[in-house]
Amino acid sequence: MVKEAYKVVAQNKKARHDYFIEETIEAGIVLSGTEVKSIRQGKLNLKESYASIVGGEVILSGMNISPYEQGNIFNKDPLRDRKLLLHRSEINRLIGLTQQKGFTLVPIQAYLKRGMVKIELGVARGKKLYDKRDDIAARDAKREIDRRLKEQQR
Repeated sequence: MVKEAYKVVAQNKKARHDYFIEETIEAGIVLSGTEVKSIRQGKLNLKESYASIVGGEVILSGMNISPYEQGNIFNKDPLRDRKLLLHRSEINRLIGLTQQKGFTLVPIQAYLKRGMVKIELGVARGKKLYDKRDDIAARDAKREIDRRLKEQQR
């Protein structure tokens, strides 16, 4: 099967640093026209955003979409809550997962796929400080090994 091409617009690198990502789900998002135009220009920030389930719907909060410069009166509030589009079975599964201790929904990246904006949503469990230190130590060790191998090959 051929993988579909998509263009990554924004990534939430802090999510992978602060959480263990257990599972990922692709979701659509409800946007206005000027928000889509702004996202195509890359003016999207996922850093402080999170998703929650309210009334059987998945809501994305804290995502910042800068106003479109030519949008004037049609621009919406940059930090407004936005509804994510998922199938009912997926929402029910997410409800079950988030009710377990320590799980939360975090957006990992936003991308354009077939002309539509999609959000990759992760079911995540928070990391403790020592977990973050372990990740940093492992990354440094791998970098040092790669550096030594490169020097040996010369």
